[in-house]
Amino acid sequence: MKTLADYEQKFDRLRDECPVRAALDVIRGRWKPSILWELHLGTKRFSDLQSALPGVTAQALTVQLRQLEADGVVVRTVYPEMSVRVEYGLTEHGHALSGVMDQLQDWGEAYLKRQGAVTKL
Repeated sequence: MKTLADYEQKFDRLRDECPVRAALDVIRGRWKPSILWELHLGTKRFSDLQSALPGVTAQALTVQLRQLEADGVVVRTVYPEMSVRVEYGLTEHGHALSGVMDQLQDWGEAYLKRQGAVTKL
């Protein structure tokens, strides 16, 4: 079984010398922006995230959640109940990304408008 350390970012000289690259490496991933958006709205269970992200496989969601957890952006809380309950939420560092994600959304909407794309907001 993999440990959280297996999901940590590998040494990358470019990332270590460029803060923008380091930030983008954390949020880069097919599902990471959507995961961060969902968790920005509040703590969620795995099944809640799967339902909110149509098309995501359980394996892809697990890997991207583990990577976000290894980067200190997401916290995974296990509640030892009769039926074990696991919830995901944003850490303090994850909440700090919310403003950045809002700015990226604004930029993306303007970009799509310039490109003539139709947005579903």
